[in-house]
Amino acid sequence: MFDFDTPIDRRGTQSLKWDKFKERDVLPLWVADTDFTAPQAVIDALQARVAHGVFGYSRPSPRLIQLIVDRMAERYGWTISPEWLLFMPGVVPGLNFACRAWCRPQQQIITPSPVYYPFLHAPEYNQRGVSHLPMQLVNDRWLPDFAALEALAPQADLLLLCSPHNPGGTVFTRDELLRINDIARRHDLVVCSDEIHCDLLLDDVEHIPFASLNEDAASRSAVLMAPSKTFNIAGLCCSFAIIPNPKLRLSLQQAMRGLMADNNLLGFVAAEAAYAEGQPWLDAQLGYLRENRDLIMAKLGKVPGIKIARIEATYLAWIDVSGLGLDNPIQAFEAGGVGLSPGAQFGDAEFVRLNFGCPRALLEEALNRMLKVIDQHRQP
Repeated sequence: MFDFDTPIDRRGTQSLKWDKFKERDVLPLWVADTDFTAPQAVIDALQARVAHGVFGYSRPSPRLIQLIVDRMAERYGWTISPEWLLFMPGVVPGLNFACRAWCRPQQQIITPSPVYYPFLHAPEYNQRGVSHLPMQLVNDRWLPDFAALEALAPQADLLLLCSPHNPGGTVFTRDELLRINDIARRHDLVVCSDEIHCDLLLDDVEHIPFASLNEDAASRSAVLMAPSKTFNIAGLCCSFAIIPNPKLRLSLQQAMRGLMADNNLLGFVAAEAAYAEGQPWLDAQLGYLRENRDLIMAKLGKVPGIKIARIEATYLAWIDVSGLGLDNPIQAFEAGGVGLSPGAQFGDAEFVRLNFGCPRALLEEALNRMLKVIDQHRQP
């Protein structure tokens, strides 16, 4: 029913991902959008709305709000109220406004490292100090260093959490989240949890929204979500925060005043259609992504000099290339025709990040090119 194999030519479409290498034979596997067309229900809804012809200021429909409420109950057993929702154009603005709203200027913001790079920049952009929480490889999964979190917490007001973790691909268990919650409770931290990849689970694991853990977690946290990564509609700019505590919600609204634009009308339309009718497409996409993930592990996972931890979620592979002896891995792979994200952006220059949300043939070609680079480097 769904075709993820047929290549879609994105050149000449103002694609950030593809325009970066438009004059070169480089396959772009870097920025985190996929090369799949969105669900047909989303396309149909957008075409119908465009045919209306008027594109004024807009608000989320009651149906979209109810779809989100129902989604939280059905997927997570989490009962939320519509008034807990704040809509915004993206999760990244939410991270930045969280820094303004929930951290005093003299205090620190704790952010994992490595992590999606806007986490690393948001404290600086908002004149706050940053404390880096090391992520450690434990039993083939990336986890926060809990002892380090305990040590950093007394000087901090806010913890930025990335769950599931980008770029590591870890889906945190209930016990792991409860350990974070316990430290946050004892040191009175607010937790802002970016959960944008929560629908992209590749293993038989459970995503647990942080604020759904218990009453204390609900009182001190905000959950940021969006349909953008799930349904490949990031360019339509629609996300939302779920904030049970009215005081935290009000302080975020105050931090946003005059600085946050209204959401894109078509983003609301796409989100509503995706949540209402997109699940069969999502199920098929997840099966395809699992096979892509497994192909990466088969082709690269046993190559001497490369290490890849288990990718439980996302369509991103966090690849340790430190054992290859490449002076500049990004340059070497680009010269061989593959464009990856540099690990230094995320906090560790010994890694690269590969986006496998693409047709299988493109991924196979990219992996073969990477293997050729590796082989050429090893030749005497």
